[in-house]
Amino acid sequence: MSFVLGIDTSNYTTSCALLNTDDMTVRSCKKLLPVKQGERGLRQSDAVFHHTKQLPELMGQLFDEKYDISAVGYSYAPRCVEGSYMPCFLVGENVAKAVSLACGVGIERTSHQVGHILAALYSCGKLDMLRSDRPFAAFHVSGGTTDLLLCEPDHDEIIKITQIGGSRDLKGGQAIDRTGVRLGLSFPCGKELEKLAEQSEHKIKPKASVDGLYCSLSGIENQCGKLMEEGCAKADIAAYCIDCVSLAVEKMTKNLRREYRDIPIIYAGGVMSNKLIKSRLEKYGSFAEPEFSSDNAVGVAVYAAVREGKIVI
Repeated sequence: MSFVLGIDTSNYTTSCALLNTDDMTVRSCKKLLPVKQGERGLRQSDAVFHHTKQLPELMGQLFDEKYDISAVGYSYAPRCVEGSYMPCFLVGENVAKAVSLACGVGIERTSHQVGHILAALYSCGKLDMLRSDRPFAAFHVSGGTTDLLLCEPDHDEIIKITQIGGSRDLKGGQAIDRTGVRLGLSFPCGKELEKLAEQSEHKIKPKASVDGLYCSLSGIENQCGKLMEEGCAKADIAAYCIDCVSLAVEKMTKNLRREYRDIPIIYAGGVMSNKLIKSRLEKYGSFAEPEFSSDNAVGVAVYAAVREGKIVI
């Protein structure tokens, strides 16, 4: 058996994964970056420090025995566009290059965003979409991204991505995290906000500002702040925040269907691991399992395996 190693050091999570190229099973280890209570994220210098500490620990867990490594992949930037850069990805890049040199195997790099999309396709059992001539659409909704992407299968690049929509201001994950922090939850707040929302007994009708394939989410933070000032129950505010994000994505989805007809749709990114959002949107497209929706290195490993010819899609 041979394995492809994937490494992803995002602004939220340290992650590494081994893809078995014989049976397409994966082993994965990941750990959130620690954020102090009441804060809404990390400085890049702190993210680099925590990745530097956490990645060797996770690699030790991942490699619980000797594995035959045939290729290595890593994420080098948030997105595959000019100017997309975060120092936190350098930690994963350096470790990936060291492993590649030590093992004498090929190395491939891709973006964090491509990793999310490929992880979602892997989880949904739809990797065969990469060999189709038919494009598909992907919603990538996370703490740093709310993008609607046209994905075109490509022999060399695996997929060519063109942004055709998204948020013009606040990102879906930012709206959730900022609301969660104000409610006293730990950052990142997605899981805790979802649990809190499940306790809601008085649903508040959500609002969503959508123009075609683009949305504006900054109003959600303001509206949730106003509800807090009015003494609204925390559970109801949590549910309202999630419902607003969900409604915005649903409206964009419907507009996408009008413009692109029956194009297949994939929902990826940490926000899309929310089961309340999934219950509203799964009739429109495919969702990955939560572990493959949140930040992970599985998609990066898949990318390297395809590029290096270790698997045939």
